[in-house]
Amino acid sequence: MIELEGLTKRYGEKVAVNNLTFAVRPGIVTGFLGPNGAGKSTTMRMILGLDHPSAGDVRIDGKHYDQLKDPLTYIGALLEAKAWHGGRSAYNHLLCLAQSNGISTSRVREVLETVGLTAVARKKTKGFSMGMGQRLGIAGALLGDPRILMFDEPVNGLDPEGIHWIRNLMKSLAAQGRTVFVSSHLMSEMALTAEHLVVIGQGRLLADTSMADFIERNSRSYVRIRTPQRERLLDVLHEAGVTAVDSGGGVLEVEGGKSERIGELAAQNQIVLHELSPQQASLEEAFMQLTAESVEYHAHSDTPREQPWGDSWNKGA
Repeated sequence: MIELEGLTKRYGEKVAVNNLTFAVRPGIVTGFLGPNGAGKSTTMRMILGLDHPSAGDVRIDGKHYDQLKDPLTYIGALLEAKAWHGGRSAYNHLLCLAQSNGISTSRVREVLETVGLTAVARKKTKGFSMGMGQRLGIAGALLGDPRILMFDEPVNGLDPEGIHWIRNLMKSLAAQGRTVFVSSHLMSEMALTAEHLVVIGQGRLLADTSMADFIERNSRSYVRIRTPQRERLLDVLHEAGVTAVDSGGGVLEVEGGKSERIGELAAQNQIVLHELSPQQASLEEAFMQLTAESVEYHAHSDTPREQPWGDSWNKGA
C-alpha cells in the first residue's frame, strides 16, 4: 500500500504539490488523473524518493523508500520509458538491474517473455521504437516481482494490441492482491482499467473515490426519448410529474429520470417509442467538468489577426 499524508512540494514560490493525503490500496487498479502541470509526476517521484517533500510524508508498506532493504521487490515503477543506456541490449539492461538488486538472472528471461520482447532481447535498445521502449520499461518494473506497481503513462507508443495487453496485465496484477497505481491522459483506456480514481488539480486533491461514483457525481445523467407521439407523451409525463425538455431534432430529455418509469408510462398510454435510452457522461466529460478550474495551460483556437512581433520576427529568423 502507498500512503501519502500532507505531502507538499515547493520549487521556490511555486507549489507543485499541495498537502496531498490519500492511500493507494491493494487489490484494485487506482487511476491517477489531473491536467498537465497538476503535480502527478512530482508526486510519483516523491513516492520513489527521487524528489524530497517540502512537507508531509509518504510511505510504501509503512516505510520510506530509502528504508526498503530490497526496493525492487517492494515497488516497481515506470516513470521514464527510455531510462537506459542505448548501447546495451534489452537483456543486458535488465541483467544489470537484476544483479545490482540481488535478483535471479532467470527472472530476466521471465519478464522479457511477459512483455513480448524475447525475440529482440539481444538487440541494442537505441534502435527500439517507443512501444518497445514502453515494454522494456514495464519489464524493469516487474523484475523484482513487487507487491506494488506504479506506471506513469504506460500506454504511450503502444499499438492497440499492446494497449489491450497492458490493460489486462494491470488488472491481473491487481487481482493477485497487488497495489497498482497508474497515471494516464488516455481517458477511454482509464475508464476500462481503473476501479478507483485519485484526481488532483494544481497540486491539490480534487477526488478520491470509485470510478462509478466519480462519474455520477461529476456528470449529468438523463433519459433520451424519441417518439412520433411527442405531444401526447409530454402530456402524460407532465401529469405524472415528470419534466421533459425538447432538445431539438425530435428528441426529448428527462433530467435524472428513470427509463423504466418512462417506459411504463408510455406503455400504459399506448404511446410508441422509437428510442428510450439512459445517458451517462463518459469519464472524460466528468474529468473535464471537475478540473475545469484547475487547468494551468489553455489552448486557444482563434488565430490572431496580427502577430505582436510584426515583420521583425521573419526578418530575424
